[in-house]
Amino acid sequence: MLSRVAHSLYWMSRYSERVENIARFIDVNMNLILDVPVNFEYQWAPLVKATGDHEDFEDRYPQANQRNVIQFLTFDRENPNSIYSAITAARENARSIREIISLEMWEQINHIYLMIKEAACTNTSLTDPATLFTDIKKACHLFIGTTDTTMTHGEGWHFVRLGRLLERADKSSRILDVKYFILLPELDYVGTPFDSLQWTALLKSMSASEMYRKSHHRICPKQIAQFLILDGNFPRAIHYCLIKAGDSLRAISESYTDSYSNQAEQRLGRLRSELDYAGINEIFHQGLHEYLDTFQWNLNEVGTAIHDTYFESPAVVAGTPSRYGI
Repeated sequence: MLSRVAHSLYWMSRYSERVENIARFIDVNMNLILDVPVNFEYQWAPLVKATGDHEDFEDRYPQANQRNVIQFLTFDRENPNSIYSAITAARENARSIREIISLEMWEQINHIYLMIKEAACTNTSLTDPATLFTDIKKACHLFIGTTDTTMTHGEGWHFVRLGRLLERADKSSRILDVKYFILLPELDYVGTPFDSLQWTALLKSMSASEMYRKSHHRICPKQIAQFLILDGNFPRAIHYCLIKAGDSLRAISESYTDSYSNQAEQRLGRLRSELDYAGINEIFHQGLHEYLDTFQWNLNEVGTAIHDTYFESPAVVAGTPSRYGI
């Protein structure tokens, strides 16, 4: 497979996953407003923090209120990680490999792009965005399903899955880090019903609320962290993402031994192994924020190794981001 094609498949998938993630945690944040007992405006800034674009936001927006944050994360064309920018890049990558992906995949990603483009031109998209975000989430889920059922599960499909899972692992770690480290307004809220609402919102923002309660039943921060980091069966847990990403990376390189054949496999295998044998008490002893910060750094190193191993210069390929991941 040409490196240009592999690069476009990988980034098409990462960008489309990014669109769904942003839409989901904005939607959850909006719904949480109905339950909190305090002024909720301060809770919008952490959403920008979770994407890693807070410095850009602070330079161009006077206040982190609902309208500004939704505009920045959804429709801002100068923000390379907004929903609009991400779906534009995903569509451009898909267009450049139109002969590789299925017709149904192209039609679906084009549908998402046109839906978001139309919403960006209407006034109701900011005053009543709940329906828009629900539609975006459903459309992105349909794209994933369409990809899995209409694309041959060969090398190209594995690049698609690899991109999606690495993006998902990164976003999951960022959302969990933001909740634990900066989301509560003051320490007095810890252990209160408001704190439970926040942890429930965290689970919902990762589509994990029902599956967590089926296995753990009650809200417990340490158990939530264990579920979202170390669970090997839940599709949005960091450990699960790395397991399946590693499987795809080995399928791409046709390396089925216990060793590794390139630096990308080595770095991803090492990161996965750390989670294979990690314990939640050990993670909390180290500090959850410190652990997740180190994890994000190591995951970026995995992305760098994948680029160096498989892709050509990003300058000639559409939709490569200037920051946020690699």
